Amino acid sequence: MLRRQFIQSSSLALAAAAPAADDDAAWLKIREEQFSLPDWRAYLNTGSVGAAPNRVVKATNDYLAQGASYATDQYPRWGYEPMDAHRTALAKFLGTTKEELALTHNATESMSLIANGLDLKPGDEVLITDQEHPSGRGCWLLKQARTGIKIREAKIPIPPDSADQIAEALLSQIRPETRVISFSGITTHTGLLFPIQKICAAARAKGVITVVDGAHLAGQIPFRIDDFGCDVFAGSLHKWMLTPPGCGVLYVNKNFQSKLWPTIVVDGWQNSKDAVKYMQLGCNNRAELEGTLEALRFIEELGPQRIYDRIHNLAQYAYTRAKQVPYLKVLSSSDPALYGGMVAFEVDRPDYAPLWTKLAQRKVWTLRGPKIRISSHIHTRRSDIDLFFDTLKEVFG
Repeated sequence: MLRRQFIQSSSLALAAAAPAADDDAAWLKIREEQFSLPDWRAYLNTGSVGAAPNRVVKATNDYLAQGASYATDQYPRWGYEPMDAHRTALAKFLGTTKEELALTHNATESMSLIANGLDLKPGDEVLITDQEHPSGRGCWLLKQARTGIKIREAKIPIPPDSADQIAEALLSQIRPETRVISFSGITTHTGLLFPIQKICAAARAKGVITVVDGAHLAGQIPFRIDDFGCDVFAGSLHKWMLTPPGCGVLYVNKNFQSKLWPTIVVDGWQNSKDAVKYMQLGCNNRAELEGTLEALRFIEELGPQRIYDRIHNLAQYAYTRAKQVPYLKVLSSSDPALYGGMVAFEVDRPDYAPLWTKLAQRKVWTLRGPKIRISSHIHTRRSDIDLFFDTLKEVFG
C-alpha cells in the first residue's frame, strides 16, 4: 500500500511538473530527477538509441531479479505467450488494435519479417526511396538476391519544399510492375517527415502494398497507425519512447494478415488468429517489456503532447543555429511541419576528423558521418545544442 501511494504521489508530481516547451529550467529539473545522464554528457543521438528514465531502468531490473527468483508461477519470458496486456497498452498509444500488433526487438527485425513474409516473384518490383535506412534497404536487397525481384529507388528532393513534393517524387515512380512501396515515415539521416497517409492512400488505390518503416515515429511525433492506411508498419520503441534497448513492434493490418507469412514460428502458429503469430520467436527477455510498460506510464504522466512540443522546440532551435553557419548545407526542410525532433546537415569541409576529435573531448554525442544529425529529447539541454555549434565554429571557423 505504501509503495502504491508513493507511485501515485510521484506520478502526480511528475504530471504537475510538465512544463511549457521553452521552459528550459523546468525541463532541466526533469533531466536531473528522472534520468541518469551526467552533467558532462551532451547526448544528441536519441535517433540511434534513447536514454531510458531511471524508473524504466528500475522496472526492467526489478523484473529481471524477480524472474530469477521464480517467485511467481509465470515464466519470466516472452516469445511464446500472446502478451495481451502489453500489446493492448502499446496498441492504445500507437493508435491501433491489439490484434494487429506484434512485439519484436526493433524496426530492423520487423522490416525483415515483412520482406521475408511477402509472396513476391521474379520481376515484381519493390519501390523504395534514396533516403532509406540500411536496414530498410537491406531486407529488400536480400529478397532480390533470393527471389529475383527488382528494387528501384525514387529520388527525394533534399531539402524538400513541401509535403506534396515528397509525395509526388515517390508516387510518380510507381509502374505497372510495382508490387510494393516501402518508405520511412521519418528518414534516419535527414529527419524528413513523409506525408504517410497521402502516399499510402494513393498507392493502395493502385493496388500497391504499402510498407512504412516507422523506426523514428513512436514517441517523436503524435500519430495513429490506423490513420496511415498502410498494410504493414515496422517500429522501434527504444529511441523516442524511452524504453530499454531491444524493443520494437510490427503492425499488420487485419485485412492483410492472410497475405503475410510469419518467418519464425513455434508449433501451432497456423492456429493464431491475429498478429501474435508474427512474434512467436522463442524465449526472450520479458524484463524489457516490463520496462516498456513503465516507459508508457512515464510518457502518459508527463503528457505526450508536452513531450512532442519540447522535442520539436529544441529541433527548431537547432535548425535556426544551423542556418546561421554559412558552410553548412541544411538538409532539413524550412517547413517545421516536415520534421519532428531531428535536424540534419552537411559541412562544406573535406575533413570531418578534427570535429569528431573535439566533440569526443567535450563529451558531445551525435550521429557522425557525411550527414550530421542532431536529435533531441526532453533530457536535452539547449546548452547541449549550443556546445555542438560552438565546437563546430571553433574547429572550422
